[in-house]
Amino acid sequence: MEGSEELESSLLTQPWASVCFGESAFIAKACFRDFGYVLLISDLSSVWYESVDTEAVGQRSKELNKRLTAHVSSFLHRLCSLMCPLLAGQQDTTTSFSCHRTPGRLSVHVKSELSGLPFYWDFHCSTAPMEMVSRHLVRPLMRMSLVLQSQLQELTSLLLQKDAEIEDYRESGAALSRDRLRTEPFQEETFLQNFMAESLPQICSVGDGQAFASTLRQLYVAVTQQEVKQARKRHPSGDAEDPAPAGETPGHPDPPPQTQEDETAPSSEGATLASSPVQKLRLPVAKAKQKKAKGLFS
Repeated sequence: MEGSEELESSLLTQPWASVCFGESAFIAKACFRDFGYVLLISDLSSVWYESVDTEAVGQRSKELNKRLTAHVSSFLHRLCSLMCPLLAGQQDTTTSFSCHRTPGRLSVHVKSELSGLPFYWDFHCSTAPMEMVSRHLVRPLMRMSLVLQSQLQELTSLLLQKDAEIEDYRESGAALSRDRLRTEPFQEETFLQNFMAESLPQICSVGDGQAFASTLRQLYVAVTQQEVKQARKRHPSGDAEDPAPAGETPGHPDPPPQTQEDETAPSSEGATLASSPVQKLRLPVAKAKQKKAKGLFS
């Protein structure tokens, strides 16, 4: 598998994260490897991306950081160590991000420090093709909605079973020992009507930056991993490498960049690969718990 194709495949299983570049809110995802990186950003009105190889990284690093000399993979390692905390909601206070928009383009400016010297980087993102938008947003969201609908149906079935169980206790003469625990039988249609009238407006009032919060990130990863598995079955290839699980980024063996003044002496400061923005998590599954009558009924 070519480097760009591997990056694209690995990017798919990375969850979206809410980020801020300056005063602007976005959702973003990224994947870094020794041979390049790919970055995808959206404000839910437009989607931008950048995919670069080692040659482009080397050229840009020379233009932006003339006093720093190092192997290209070291610069990629540094970029990864700056972006991963941001995507995990743990931005370093010594690093600042800002952005500039022009028609069809989004530039993200990064300013940080390395070995006591300023470190700069510019991500030059262009409008993402429709196929990429569909693969990373539209299709996963459609599958997520189907999964959530199925989960809702299973939970509704469990509630109805619990109501039948409680009614059987009552018919057997059991009574609640604590009246505050009494509930009305679950009515699916009434519940949905109340939800649409009361809860839905509150949910829709949440800012766009919360689009992929909490367990939805886990669900997104689970759904996209299934797509990768299905694609592998349709197009088996012994030479293709499996995409790395979400949040995993391979380490970079090269040392961190050194300044020209420090080339003759080992640098005391090294860039450490940041922890992943999201650990590999299992999709939560609702399990019915059998409650005994003892404690609830006398």
